[in-house]
Amino acid sequence: MIIGRVVGNVVSTVKHTKLEAAKLLIVQPLDLDGREKGEALIAVDSVDAGVGDTVLLVLEGRAASKAIEKELAPVESACVGVIDYIDLY
Repeated sequence: MIIGRVVGNVVSTVKHTKLEAAKLLIVQPLDLDGREKGEALIAVDSVDAGVGDTVLLVLEGRAASKAIEKELAPVESACVGVIDYIDLY
């Protein structure tokens, strides 16, 4: 799992049938200090996240397809949580 910030939406009029009602987000991975880390990616939203939200992502196909409750959906990443705050000890 990784932390990221939603930076945009993807609008697609034609999708794979398993993704027809799915919302697609552009997410910028972050390090624990909130700095950008690597390149942005596209994730399927399962928690009603929006632009500006900090989210928890899964980056494995099986976990991502289970998060959106669509077995064998062609997905690599999914938002599985909206993060309110991070507390490091």
